[in-house]
Amino acid sequence: MTAHPHPTAASPRTDVDALLRLRNVAVTHFEADRPTPADVGFDVRPGEVVLVLGPSGSGKSTLALTMNGLIPHAVPAEVHGTVSVGGRDATITPVAELAATVAMVFQDPDAQLITGTVFDEVCFGPENLRLPVPEVLARAEAALRRVGLWDRRDDSPDVLSGGGRQRLAIACALAMASPLLVLDEPTASLDPSGVIEVYAALRDVVAAGDRAIVLIEHDLDAAIDLIERVVALDGQGHVVADGGVDEVLRGRALELHELGVWLPSATLAALRLRRAGYTLDPLPLTPEELRAGLEAAAPPAVASLPRSADARAAGEPLLRVRDLRVTRGGATVLRGVDLDVSAGGFVAVVGPNGAGKTTLVQAIAGVRRPPRGAVRIDGMDVRRISTRALSRHVGFVFQNPEHQFVTTTVFDELAHGLRRLRLPETEVRTRVDEMLVRFGLADRADAHPFLLSGGQKRRLSVGTALVAGARLLVLDEPTYGQDRARAEEMLAMLDDLRAAGTTIIVVTHDLQLVAEHADRVVVVDAGRLAADASVDAVFADEALLDRIGLGTPPLGRALAGLRRHPELAGITRLRDLPGGDR
Repeated sequence: MTAHPHPTAASPRTDVDALLRLRNVAVTHFEADRPTPADVGFDVRPGEVVLVLGPSGSGKSTLALTMNGLIPHAVPAEVHGTVSVGGRDATITPVAELAATVAMVFQDPDAQLITGTVFDEVCFGPENLRLPVPEVLARAEAALRRVGLWDRRDDSPDVLSGGGRQRLAIACALAMASPLLVLDEPTASLDPSGVIEVYAALRDVVAAGDRAIVLIEHDLDAAIDLIERVVALDGQGHVVADGGVDEVLRGRALELHELGVWLPSATLAALRLRRAGYTLDPLPLTPEELRAGLEAAAPPAVASLPRSADARAAGEPLLRVRDLRVTRGGATVLRGVDLDVSAGGFVAVVGPNGAGKTTLVQAIAGVRRPPRGAVRIDGMDVRRISTRALSRHVGFVFQNPEHQFVTTTVFDELAHGLRRLRLPETEVRTRVDEMLVRFGLADRADAHPFLLSGGQKRRLSVGTALVAGARLLVLDEPTYGQDRARAEEMLAMLDDLRAAGTTIIVVTHDLQLVAEHADRVVVVDAGRLAADASVDAVFADEALLDRIGLGTPPLGRALAGLRRHPELAGITRLRDLPGGDR
C-alpha cells in the first residue's frame, strides 16, 4: 500500500516570520499545584495547519487561550515562557490588539456569542477592527453563507441548536480574516454534513498560503486530509512529538495510542488487525487506505473473529413517549413523536443539527417539562413528578457541562444530588470517592468545577448523573471533549451499566460510537422520527443516510464488500475485529 500524502494546505512559507512562536510555555492556573501545559515550544508559519494532540488535562485548551491573550488577561493564570503572536508578546499585548492577528473558536460556542442576531454576531469582530461598513457586511455575508447560516441571519443565536451556534462561532472567526486561526474542537457539535462543510471552509482559508491554522481536534477522521503537522503532548503537557502527519501519526501511532489520544478509526482498526497477523504497512490513516491495504495483504495464518456477545433487551418499555409536541419561540420543534424504550437498551439518537434531538431527550428527562401524559418513565408521568423525585428515575448530562454545575468543588458537585436525597453522609462520601477514582478526578476533588479542563468537566458532568443510580441515563454528546482513553472508559462504563439493567439514551454525531455501542438508532429529522430501527438496519439504508446527511461509520465504509478478506466484510465495530483489546 502506498501512503497517501496530505498536501491539501499550501506549503508553509519559510521566507516570512512565524505567526506564532512558543518557547518553554508553562501555565499554572489559580490554586493549581502544577502547570498544564508544562513545557511547550513550537512555531507556526503562514500556510501551516498544525494539529495539537494530547490526553484530557494535558493543557491543550489552556495553551490555545494563551495564543490570543485571554490567558493571562481575562483568565487568571501564571504564564512562563514566551508566547509571541505576530511578533508581539501575548502576555502584555491587549487582547483587542492581538485580534487583528489571531481569531479563535472556543470549545464551547456559548462562551463567545454576545449579540442579539446571527448577523450582528458575525459583524461584531470586523466592526471592532474599524473596517469600512461595506467590507464588514461583505465579510459577514460570505462567512454566514460558508457555514450555511445566511438564511438564519436575523435569528437570535439563542434559538440555534448547539451545532448551529458552533457554526456561528466558526463564521465569526472566518469573518475576522486573521492570519492565524485557532480552533478548539470546532466540529464536536456538528452533524457529519456540517463537519464536511467546515473542513471545506478551512481548506479555503489556508489555500492561498498566507494564513495558518492551529487545530485541537478529536475527530481525526474528518481532519486528516487538512492537517500536515502534528504536535503531541503527554499527560503532563510536555511535547513528545512534533513532525509531519506521516512521521507522527503513522510512525508513532502505538506511542500515541498508549497516551490515550484519539487516532483515526482506520489506524485503530489497523493496529488491532496487525496484532491478528494482517500485514498493513505503512499504517493506514483513512478508510480508503485501510481498504487498499487489506486488498493488497495476504490472509493471516489464523484469522479468528471475536464472538460478539450482544444480548438485546426486550420486555415492557421503561420509557413511553406518545404524541410529544414541543414548540419554542413560536416554532414547532417536535411534531407528534412516539417512542418506546425497554429497560436495558442502548439507544442512539442521531440526526442533522436543529432536527430536535436535544429537545427530545430534554423532554424525556424532564429538563424541558413535557405536556401532561406525553412522557412516562416506569409508568409515571414525567410532568407530574417533582424534580427531586425525578432524579431517582432519570439522570441527564448536558451537552455543555458548565450548564449543570452548581457548587464550588468537584466533590460537592458529585455529592449535591445525593445530599438532596438525604442519604447518610458516610454513604455520600463512599459513592463520591468511588466516582472520583472511576473518572480520574481524585486529585481534583477540591478544585472548582469551572477550573477543570474541558474533558474533566465532561467526566464530572457524567459522574453527577450516574452517582444517584437512576434506571434511565440520558446523555447529550457524552464524549465531547474527551480523549480516547477516557471516552472508551466512559463508554465501557455505560456498557456495564446497560448490562446491569440501566437504560442508556445517547444523543451523538459520532457514528462510530453508534456502531460500537448502540443496539438501536432513532433518527430525528425536522422534528419527526425518520427512522427507529436496529443499528445494522439504519446503516444499511443508504437512501436514508444520504437524505439525512449522516453518512456511514468510517470502519463500515472501509470494510464494506471487502473481496480479499471476506471474513472482515460488513464489520462496523472495532471490537468485532480480530486482534483483541489493548
